[in-house]
Amino acid sequence: MNFDLTPDQKLLESTMASFLKKESPVSRFRALREDPVGYSKSLWKTMAELGWIGLAFPESAGGLGGSFVDVAILLEQFGAGLVPEPFVASVLAAGTAILRAGSAEQHEAYLAPLIAGDTTLALAWAERGGRYDPTWVETTATKQGDAYVLQGEKIFVQNGHAADVLVVSARTAGTPGDTDGISLFVLPRETEGLRVTPVNTMDGQKAATITLAGVVVPAASRLGPEGAAAPVLDEIMDLGAAAACAEGLGVMRASLAMTVDYLKTREQFGVKIGTFQALQHRAVDMFIRTELAKSTSILASVKVSDPDPAERRFAVSAAKVELAICGRYVTQQAIQLHGGIGITDEHDIGLYFKRMHVLNALFGDEEHHLARFGAQPAF
Repeated sequence: MNFDLTPDQKLLESTMASFLKKESPVSRFRALREDPVGYSKSLWKTMAELGWIGLAFPESAGGLGGSFVDVAILLEQFGAGLVPEPFVASVLAAGTAILRAGSAEQHEAYLAPLIAGDTTLALAWAERGGRYDPTWVETTATKQGDAYVLQGEKIFVQNGHAADVLVVSARTAGTPGDTDGISLFVLPRETEGLRVTPVNTMDGQKAATITLAGVVVPAASRLGPEGAAAPVLDEIMDLGAAAACAEGLGVMRASLAMTVDYLKTREQFGVKIGTFQALQHRAVDMFIRTELAKSTSILASVKVSDPDPAERRFAVSAAKVELAICGRYVTQQAIQLHGGIGITDEHDIGLYFKRMHVLNALFGDEEHHLARFGAQPAF
């Protein structure tokens, strides 16, 4: 099997790297940590004009019809540059929910503005008792005439602090943990009774806690048939995990490059520390771990669209476990090899270290995916 990028994919990769180096250096992310939004809406609009947002959507929904491998190229570059714009939250999570479960009218109402770069979205699915289980839904949606009344709370909603539109999972039947009875609802940010509490995450980005206090929404706000959203959420969890692996690969590659560059310039006892064999061996180990993560990330990118859920889960969980092991090793070694400067906030390597920890936790941590990988049948 040929894993080389196509000419178009190589062009996308080089164009992105050049654009982000100029328009989104790490210093931009560092400055945006204090911004209440945490990213640039004007740059989000530019990304849309370049076709990056539409790449993940089929032509039937107004997108460019790219594959997830194409999307993974974007995400790897985002990871390398610590780009804070909410691509995964808006496009792969909430956008996919609307794409899979929504009607043509809902695609036009919510996906068209997203693809144009005029709005951002957020998917509110996680709850306090769920631990990576999207079927653990205590939030309720009670039918009341031609409307629903939503009551509950969602935690760590990526881009929930700034999204124009929220996609919220709520239970219309059954009990937490049941696959049946989960529905998705689209809520504009200004919906009465919806309270957004911003949360700062450890990597300098932002999320939110969403409280639904008797929120009344029309039945037309529901995405798809009532109680049938569990398969959509299951697919989104794997898309998000595969996305974390692709972005994490970019983080690892950038961390390795920064560390090698430091070893070539830092002097001790009158010589470059990169000439010390022990440090060379550690850098080689970092390279090997990065390549291991790359191979499983490629597998996840290829298999995440597989119609067989077992194939998809097997590949994605393998990649997520590898990211946890290798990503942790590479970023920890990067801190160690940078010495005292590596643990200060003034040096960028610490930002990559923190981002890797967040990526390892998103859409299932090592323990979760290791257990799920072990439960899958062997192929």
